[in-house]
Amino acid sequence: MKKKDKKSYVLEVINILNKRYGSAKCDLSFSNPFELLVATILSAQCTDKRVNKITSVLFKTYKNIEEYAKADFVEFEQHINSTVFYKNKAKNIIRSARSIIEQYNGNVPQIMESLLKLPGVARKTANVVLSYAFEKTEGIIVDTHVIRISKLLKLTEHNNPIKIEEDLMKIIPQKYWIKFSFLIQILGKKICKAKNQNHFDCPINSVCLLYCNK
Repeated sequence: MKKKDKKSYVLEVINILNKRYGSAKCDLSFSNPFELLVATILSAQCTDKRVNKITSVLFKTYKNIEEYAKADFVEFEQHINSTVFYKNKAKNIIRSARSIIEQYNGNVPQIMESLLKLPGVARKTANVVLSYAFEKTEGIIVDTHVIRISKLLKLTEHNNPIKIEEDLMKIIPQKYWIKFSFLIQILGKKICKAKNQNHFDCPINSVCLLYCNK
């Protein structure tokens, strides 16, 4: 597929998905940028539903960033031990809180470079925070759904999230970067699942190359 054709193809995908899922909102519950940072760190290899169950208690227990920074590691672990890698996540959240207080006056930074310096924050987490907390577009959120479906749609041949993000940014106009990730994530959760993909009910089955080539 030529690059020009791929650009038109992905815009058609975005347009179709936006008509069906455009009114949906971010599944993670949060009331401020730091809570979104916490929720996103917790969401690694964990469903949004489980994260929201954890944070419904966590956000009431730790009411501000200062309380996270002062939290005892072992005690904090107990609040999030139903998620995978909870020990590392606990360390990253507490240390991120301390770094934000020490380096950014308690305010979550709004710059990609600064976010990436925080413990446990890679580009996916940084893009989520920038996109949904600050409505800033510096990249494309590449989670497991975006990785899998972008490959199914033949938008990339890579497995590395950074390489996939680079490929997508080349063919998707920047104004659609946030929208694309969001729509693909919803499609991955509802229709195009890792197992038992529902091709017949898929809103993009008329343009999906995987479907057309079956």
